[in-house]
Amino acid sequence: MSTLTDLLAEHTKLSGAAVDHLQLVVAEWQLLSDLSFADFLMWVPLDDTTFLCVAQARPTTAPTAHPEDVVGSMVDVEEHPQLRRAVTDARICREEDPRWHLGVPVRREAIPVKRNGEVIAVLSRNTNLAVPRVPSPLEISYLGSAADLCQMIADGTFPTTEPSPDVHTSPRVGDGLIRLDASGAVVFASPNSLSAYHRMGHASDLVGVHLAPLTRSLIGDPFDATEVAQRIRAALDGQPSMRIEAESRRGAAVLFRALPLRPRGSGAGALVLCRDVTEVRRRDRALMSKDATIREIHHRVKNNLQTVAALLRLQSRRTSSEEARDALAESVRRVTSIALVHETLSMSVDERVDLDDVVDKVIPMMSDVAATESQVVVRREGPFGIVQAELATPLVMVLTELVQNAFEHAYAAGQRGEVVVHAERSAKWLDVVISDDGRGLPQGFSLERTDRLGLQIVRTLVESELRGSLSLRRRPRGGTEAVLRVPLRARR
Repeated sequence: MSTLTDLLAEHTKLSGAAVDHLQLVVAEWQLLSDLSFADFLMWVPLDDTTFLCVAQARPTTAPTAHPEDVVGSMVDVEEHPQLRRAVTDARICREEDPRWHLGVPVRREAIPVKRNGEVIAVLSRNTNLAVPRVPSPLEISYLGSAADLCQMIADGTFPTTEPSPDVHTSPRVGDGLIRLDASGAVVFASPNSLSAYHRMGHASDLVGVHLAPLTRSLIGDPFDATEVAQRIRAALDGQPSMRIEAESRRGAAVLFRALPLRPRGSGAGALVLCRDVTEVRRRDRALMSKDATIREIHHRVKNNLQTVAALLRLQSRRTSSEEARDALAESVRRVTSIALVHETLSMSVDERVDLDDVVDKVIPMMSDVAATESQVVVRREGPFGIVQAELATPLVMVLTELVQNAFEHAYAAGQRGEVVVHAERSAKWLDVVISDDGRGLPQGFSLERTDRLGLQIVRTLVESELRGSLSLRRRPRGGTEAVLRVPLRARR
């Protein structure tokens, strides 16, 4: 289904500013839907008799009146006369008698969406009447607040563009709602809002209390306390505000957002939405502590591996056997490659490794080793991208072994050459080709029967750790290609 912007661009000639205003209405209207216990449909006129539905919202506080998707459908004025009346009269129009829809009685209201004195769309507020509702203080307060906000939409004063409301992360109606009168005193507080204030340290009821000074007295940080109180007072003066989080003296974390209620330009108080996020922040802190511990472990592993490499180098210098020195040098290289991965993980917050960064550090190290025996250069082509930590270590080991194998067996001492590490990445696969322009594979060579330790390590890592495939083949223009394919999906 097309998005709101797509439908408006295809079927209307509304200006960019008008489209932005309708986007703001849609961003805010879940609040309206929950307060109204009703579905909201946004209709735009296509001509004098036809309207197109471009957006839809369902309540979380009541059964929906529209289980089906209405976006993209059209109605004419005979089927929904209140839409045309709302446009021409620029006022909220209510249907006199309920209408049956899919076996459910539905009461419909049409609310003009006004911007700069012009009606640019109509909201249809459709209430499911199949479930009987007993009026309660909560329902009366919700519906009264919804009526004020809907009138502000018809006035063109809600929503506003400044400041940005952060509606996607703001508290919602069900999280906690407080209604203030024009003086700032609480006239209604939902059970969840009472729980939030009790956790902040206010043990008694909120009704009749002036909320701004009370909230200021409960918050620990003086700057946050002043800021929250000022935002509540600003809402009483008609100024909307972004959400703000504050922590009480007792350690309870609460999100606040204040909205002005000014139907027909007359101050009717404000709504304060609040949400207790104490447990969420506690889990966030626990995760941050866990992440820091994991990064510290990677850092220590890296340091230990560097110590092992230093000991191996020391042992190599004390060894008279050339074969033993070569074996120790290979062990140093392998240990250093693993240490580079852990160094990257020690700076990562999500156990993911930027392979391009690691490979670019490994390649110069390999080139320094090769420079003592030949004049071979190594370069990388294409992106490896970011991979999970469990893939990084075996993958870097495989790459270093294959490059080292090219150094050792493709070129004679002092011979010039080039080894290219080419990577291509798709959604599911990482394909790597390591090619050289050396002497090529010997006759009868078999990867499965080779006795080279490096290639045996590579086969084991590719098959058991990476769940990938590897093949070695001759290049058409001379030299050898090692073709590696590794799945990027999570392993089970």
